Amino acid sequence: MSEKTILVVDDEINVCKSIRLAVQPDVNDVDTALSGEEALQMCRKKNYDLIITDLMMPGISGMDLLEAVKINHPETAVIMVTGYPTIKTAVQAVKKGAFDYVPKPFTPQNLRSVVSRVFSISKDTQSAGLNSNERKVPSGYHYMIGQTWLHLKKDKLVYVGVVHDFFQSSAHIKEVELPPALSELRQGEVCAELKDDKGFSHRIWSPVTGSVTRINSRIARETDLLYEDPYGEGWLFAVVPSCLEEDLEGLVHSR
Repeated sequence: MSEKTILVVDDEINVCKSIRLAVQPDVNDVDTALSGEEALQMCRKKNYDLIITDLMMPGISGMDLLEAVKINHPETAVIMVTGYPTIKTAVQAVKKGAFDYVPKPFTPQNLRSVVSRVFSISKDTQSAGLNSNERKVPSGYHYMIGQTWLHLKKDKLVYVGVVHDFFQSSAHIKEVELPPALSELRQGEVCAELKDDKGFSHRIWSPVTGSVTRINSRIARETDLLYEDPYGEGWLFAVVPSCLEEDLEGLVHSR
């Protein structure tokens, strides 16, 4: 990863330093900016492979920065750093082209696992974004781009799984950690963890709010189902939704 370039953007200098330290074991070329305005100026002078930006900043926000980057540098990946109150906004950021988001608090390993996924896929795949997913996710499904899908079945349960594109950006998944039955989930929060054979643990975001009522225990024994049948037998768990209509507004609908 040493040839990659990263720009870290946050209005707190200590946060910039901590993120820079977290990613530097893999990437040597890491710049920092203390505002969205400064970040845009730096982007005019240098091409970055990845921008890691705080979502909530005075002046030009992380969302504003994302929109500008996707217009002028569509090949640049963007990771959002967000606090709990802005999780819904972070979900919208993914819909608008962010590669992923990292909720606070996070560990260096949490951040490095997302960065590793960014640099595991081609720039063509990154810039294709929404359109590539729309062609492949089954009709009638709703999904977070590059993350999870949900499907409302006749039994009124919402089934949740991982979109196939996720696996293009990770090493082979060898272990799945699912939420316990009866646990409560919120859209945009961690609902599962996937551990790959390179030692990274990838946090998976729930596309729906509600109570977990069924677990696909088979997936823990047969992780290849995630690849072979991601929208069928590779499902993770089922949920009794509590605010489905609102949750669907933050997702993409495959038609």
